[in-house]
Order: sequence, then structure tokens, then C-alpha cells
Amino acid sequence: MKKQISMLACATLAFALSAGMAQAQTLFWSTQAAPVEETQKMREQVLAGFEGGVDYQASETGPFLTRLAAEIQAGSGQIGVVGSLHGDLSTYADSFVDLSDVDLSGIAVSEAFMDLGKLGTDEQKYLPWMQANYVMAASRQALEYLPEGADLNALTYDDLIAWSKALAEGTGSPKFGFPAGPQGLKHRFFQGFLLPSYAGSTVTKFRSAEAVEGWNAFKELWQYTNPASTNYAFMQEPLLSGDVWVAFDHIARLADAFNQRPEDFVAFPAPAGPAGRGFMPVLAGIAVPASAPDIDASKALVAYMMQPETQVATLRATNFYPVTDAALPADLPESAKALGPAINAMTTADDALPALLPVGLGDLGGQFNQVYTDTFERIVLGNQPVEDVLNQQADTLRGLMNQANAPCWLPDAPSEGACPVD
Repeated sequence: MKKQISMLACATLAFALSAGMAQAQTLFWSTQAAPVEETQKMREQVLAGFEGGVDYQASETGPFLTRLAAEIQAGSGQIGVVGSLHGDLSTYADSFVDLSDVDLSGIAVSEAFMDLGKLGTDEQKYLPWMQANYVMAASRQALEYLPEGADLNALTYDDLIAWSKALAEGTGSPKFGFPAGPQGLKHRFFQGFLLPSYAGSTVTKFRSAEAVEGWNAFKELWQYTNPASTNYAFMQEPLLSGDVWVAFDHIARLADAFNQRPEDFVAFPAPAGPAGRGFMPVLAGIAVPASAPDIDASKALVAYMMQPETQVATLRATNFYPVTDAALPADLPESAKALGPAINAMTTADDALPALLPVGLGDLGGQFNQVYTDTFERIVLGNQPVEDVLNQQADTLRGLMNQANAPCWLPDAPSEGACPVD
């Protein structure tokens, strides 16, 4: 692999030299907006307004990383700005310039995301660029059952349980819905929302007393959950049918409800637990390699990408949402108008606690997810003792982390070597 990178580095350097190192445009090398239609929108609708000129090139992750590594190793290259997911960028913290001096002109960016962009250093190694996420959705008829004094944008898990209980008792049937079907994203809820909110952890405190408290809370919520949830994959469907009045899911799996009947539904942040408001962003960032040919031009492009109008244009081109407080125009799809503010409220909340997608597991990712699914099925569906299940599943989880030698990722603290399961 090192030989391949060295060969590519030489080829990259030779090409750059043959071109006289002269570039009329800044090369934006990205793993995002890779489909042809999205790439074209990025060029024509997002980047056309940048005065310096941009050559936007999208790539699959493998070739993206190979070329980036080659230019970094060569010490010079053509890439001016890179755009990719947090997990991809985190490998190259030492090779990105500090973006702390980029003028954001007073634009408010999620503090939680800005911290992620430091990649464990004191410098701003990347700036948050765009995000997808998971939120809650409810039929408006459910709002009259909200607990007295509860703030829809600042719910706790206790509020959600009380709300779901009131709905079940008031309507005569359970109205909370959860994507627990075979194709549902239930494992992401446990990894990114429930456990971080109670234990402040996804892995290290998997079997802690705080995790036990979280699972017991979910068992209580399950009493008021539509039993058909074990068949649900996309919560937009039971919301539209009226079988479910309150639900959790990925924004892409809620969108049709808002697009078909925008007046009937509201979106709002996931609830908070004792440790914070856990949420799992699919976060992309933009960074400038130290090997970039014109650092000033690269930083100017980064500043341009953060402007409100650029953030909105990016949403239109990619369906990824702003990471800033950019106002959303009235002519967006109804789902974007409803889901965008809910995402912003969740990610900018004072108790926001981002929990990243698993990092460093390679082909063990499926087995990692299965640990959380099995834990749910044994504790909630099988009604097995919570402590016993967590102790047994922790052994499986520890074995996977050691096999992958995967260090901890947020919200767990950084680790030397495999992330420990206490």
C-alpha cells in the first residue's frame, strides 16, 4: 500500500510540475454530492458564485483517501479544499491547516460541531459543512396530550414517557412508534441517542448503572409503544396512516409525511437524559491540506461555503442541512422547512451531546450494530434482566472492539488502542 501511495505521490507531483503549478481554480476534492446530478448542482448552483473559480470533483471514499494521502506525502499537490465525513477527516488532523482565522462574518455555527472540527487539537482542523440527522415527529393532534409545562423543543425522556402514557390512555391505544422492524434504524437510536443521553457513552459505559437506567426508561416507554413497531422501517408511513402519532426516525424516513400533509405534522429535537441531549449527526466537514497550492484561496473558498446563501444552496443540491443558523427560504420542500429547524434546535441546544457514527470498525460494523439490536430484543422484547443482558453483551462488544482495535469515538473519551468496555 505504501508503495502504491509513493508511486501515486510521484505521479501527482510530476503532473503538478508539468502544469507549472498554475491553477486558475481551486480544486474542491470531495466524497459528498458524488451522484452526477448532485455534482452538477454543486458546480452550477452552489459554487458558481465563488469569484476565485472552483473545480468541484467528487470521488468514492477509497480513491479520495488515496489521492489525499499521496499529496500529503508529496508535500504539495493540486487539492485546495477537501470535503468529507468526520470519520474520513479525523485521520489527517496533522496534515490540515488551522482554519481558526477564517472570517465567518458573525455566522453562528453549532458549538458542538466546531469542537468536533478540532479533531482533538487546539486548532480548527475542519469547519462543519453540512449534516443529516435523526429527529422526532408528531401529529399535531398529539400536542394536546403533552405534559403540562413540557417544551416540545426541550423534552426529556421522562417527558416523552409521560406524553406517550397520556396518549395511550387518552386515545385507547399506544401512539408512540419506533422503527424496530428488520430494516428499521433502531440500533442508531441506542448507539447515538439513548445510551449517550443516560451514560454519556456508547461503548465504554455500555453496562454501567447509568446505562441500566436508560434501558429501564426505554422499557417503560415501550409499554406505550405501538406493538406493530417491530415491523416498522420508515416511520413516515404509520404517521400518515394515523397508527402512530409520535415517532423517532432518520429525516429521510420522515420526509414524505411532511411533504404530503405539511399542516398535520411537527418536527422537534430528540429528548434529553441525565447526561445530555444525545444525537447522532451524519456530519461532513471542509478542510485545507497543508499541501494545498494556494492556502489563501482555499480559505476564501471555505469562508464562502459557510455563508447563509451557500448553505441553503447546498441543501437544495444535496439534501444535507446547514450547520449554521442560516434562514431557510419559503420555497423549500415542506419537509426541509419542518425538519431543518428541528435539527438546528437539537444541535445547538445547550445540552447538545453529539454521538458520532462508529469509527474504525471496518467489516465488523454489522456485528457491532447487532450487539445493540440483540440487547434491545433481549431486554425489551424478551423481558430479560437488564444487568444480566448488559454484562453478557458487554463481553461480545469488548471482543469486537479488541478485534478491530478501534479507538473510542465521541461521546466516549479518546483511548490509546481499542476502546475499553468497562
